[in-house]
Amino acid sequence: MLYAKQTAAAKRAAFRERLASGELLRFPGAFNPLSARLIEQRGFDGVYVSGAVLSADLGLPDIGLTTLTEVAGRTKQIARMTELPTLVDVDTGFGEPMNVARTVQELEDAGAGGIHIEDQVNPKRCGHLDGKEVVDDETAIKRIRAAVDARRDPNLLIMARTDARGVVGLDGAIDRMKALVDAGADAIFPEAMATLDEFAAVRASVDVPILANMTEFGKSELFTVSQLRDVGVNIVIWPVSLLRLAMGAALRGLDGLDTAGSLKGLTGQMQHRADLYELIDYQGYNAFDSGIFNFDVSRPTDG
Repeated sequence: MLYAKQTAAAKRAAFRERLASGELLRFPGAFNPLSARLIEQRGFDGVYVSGAVLSADLGLPDIGLTTLTEVAGRTKQIARMTELPTLVDVDTGFGEPMNVARTVQELEDAGAGGIHIEDQVNPKRCGHLDGKEVVDDETAIKRIRAAVDARRDPNLLIMARTDARGVVGLDGAIDRMKALVDAGADAIFPEAMATLDEFAAVRASVDVPILANMTEFGKSELFTVSQLRDVGVNIVIWPVSLLRLAMGAALRGLDGLDTAGSLKGLTGQMQHRADLYELIDYQGYNAFDSGIFNFDVSRPTDG
């Protein structure tokens, strides 16, 4: 009932332990707290909060328009609703190194299990679009050092994302990754890898966990979990997939409503009321109410 039973610190410690085991962890992207609860119910390992999803949810393009306040607020809503760790996209950290430091502490307070900070020039753009620019080595390193120095819980995962593959090629991107690990990054997010061999090359080059981004309609082929596990990937995210599925279903529903004047023919594709009530633990709230209010008020006797 209400929120997660574990504290954020406990979830972070458990996340670190599982990541250290070497197993591959699956993190679908949640577009709201309810979808985070569904991800947990279906047996996944963690929840991802995508900057692209938050931007789209606000009706904005993914070009760095969201604010730290918006990202921290959505993170808190999602992280508190699940027992799973939450990995959060914080773009370029919302400013200079001191802003990055504040970002880390705000996200830590919001309950994040980990964050990733990228090396694009601000304002950034979607990692799977052409025309990206990355900052120089010194600026990228300062962002990661600021993040590592600012965290108060050593179990908060600081992940460095690099978009250098699409700008300077794989070899240059690997050099950037090594520098970011030396700066203190706990994990690496190599964005827009083109092949499994490229993931394997990253794995051979750094000794920290690596993440694969399996976003649809992008630069990377949609590899399977088994394929990624075989080349040494430790975390897989599907950042926008649930939002895309939900919006596709919403579009078909609206078209059906416009055409037929009723959604009767689509009820079989909807989440049933009973399933929704189970997901939000409606019965738990009823039991709580009964325990609190299950008493009689009788008129006091004289004397």
